[in-house]
Amino acid sequence: MKMTDLLSMSLGSLFKRKVRTILTILGVIIGTTSIVVMISLGIGMKQSMLEDIENYGSLTQIIVRAGNMYGMYDSASSDGGKEGEEKFLDDALVEQLQMLEFVKSVDPVLNINVVVKSGIYENSYVSLCGMGPEALENVGIKIGEGELPKDPDKLEFFYGNMVLSEFQNSKTNEYPYYEKGELAPVDLMNGQLIVILDQDSYWAWQWNNTDESGQPPKMPKKYMIPTCGVAAGGPEDYNGYAFNAFCNIDALKTALKKEFKGRAIPGQPTRKNGKPYKEIFYTEIRVNVVDMDHVSGVQSIIRDMGYSADANAEWIEQEMKSMNIIQAVLGGIGAVSLLVAAIGIANTMMMSIYERTKEIGIMKVIGCRIKDIQALFLFEAGYIGLIGGVLGVGLSYLLSYVINKLLANSDMLGMESGNLSRIPPWLCLISIVFAVFIAMFSGFFPSIRAMKLSPLAAIRAE
Repeated sequence: MKMTDLLSMSLGSLFKRKVRTILTILGVIIGTTSIVVMISLGIGMKQSMLEDIENYGSLTQIIVRAGNMYGMYDSASSDGGKEGEEKFLDDALVEQLQMLEFVKSVDPVLNINVVVKSGIYENSYVSLCGMGPEALENVGIKIGEGELPKDPDKLEFFYGNMVLSEFQNSKTNEYPYYEKGELAPVDLMNGQLIVILDQDSYWAWQWNNTDESGQPPKMPKKYMIPTCGVAAGGPEDYNGYAFNAFCNIDALKTALKKEFKGRAIPGQPTRKNGKPYKEIFYTEIRVNVVDMDHVSGVQSIIRDMGYSADANAEWIEQEMKSMNIIQAVLGGIGAVSLLVAAIGIANTMMMSIYERTKEIGIMKVIGCRIKDIQALFLFEAGYIGLIGGVLGVGLSYLLSYVINKLLANSDMLGMESGNLSRIPPWLCLISIVFAVFIAMFSGFFPSIRAMKLSPLAAIRAE
């Protein structure tokens, strides 16, 4: 018997008992839908977690620091190094890290807190981050206006999208955004902004503190620093750069040397006698590794060098293991429905054999091969699995759409609209194949019974 004959006969036999077949297919639809939707929820949670982590920093990036956990230097030595040994982040270390295997790029970073003023409004805690042009590109900042700072000879700021929400009315001490829900009337892009680089002196002047000689502090220098750009997003769109201001690292070094000439720069190490070093050391160095598989190895090498090395990949592995367990549990719950459907398929096929016993006997008498008889019933079961699997996947997409729409305006699990249920193409294909496999496996034992029926006994059957 030809394959086409087997396929057409099995399909024709299947729909001779429409109600029973439809009910059996319905069981497969429910089972397939349960598996796809449950696994899609696990995939959605996992991918949302990865996206959230990427908002805080790259998955293949290692943050190298010298000093304590905040990146501040000790005056004599830094954490991670040998006792009495000073560990600083300088250009020599940048070159050394660049030579490590599997390292794609190395980006030095220099941070300092500054004060930004506009009229009676001020933001006293702006974290200014000096970086190179390529490093700024690696941050993945979404630009709303202007462009990122590029000129190493010009100090200009690029503000994060939530910097404006931190502005305070210096006369009333009110924060317009947090107390009234209104942003301060400050134009970061085109307004005239005054920047104070020496934040410590500013606070001492504000509170009328006296210096070591008992003299009142002087008002620190004010700079009119232009804005080159502002990040896209509103005051509620949090990301890893939202509260920062960015500038070119070489331009920042030049400005700091001029501002703090002969004095220690806040956050920079000093000699044992309290005097500053001539060189400005980096706050942190960002090491970009080629892929996640080599992050831990590079991280170990850097730690052996005596520096602190932190990476998102270090703890994301544990999170991924937890997510995989959750996904497996969700898939297992869905698989129970398909198991029930498999029992229904086996029952349907067994009943079909009982009802078609005489037909099977005739097929054997006229010379039909035993394997063809088995294939006939296996194909019938396979059709049930195929139809149920395809319809189940279609229903899964519909349910996934409904779930995402219902949660569109919800803060459930901290996920954005459309992120909770995600159905990748490979999941659809695997689900359909799995449904067909389960169906044919369920029809295997009934097909064996059909093979073993005695031709004469089968013909005599009523």
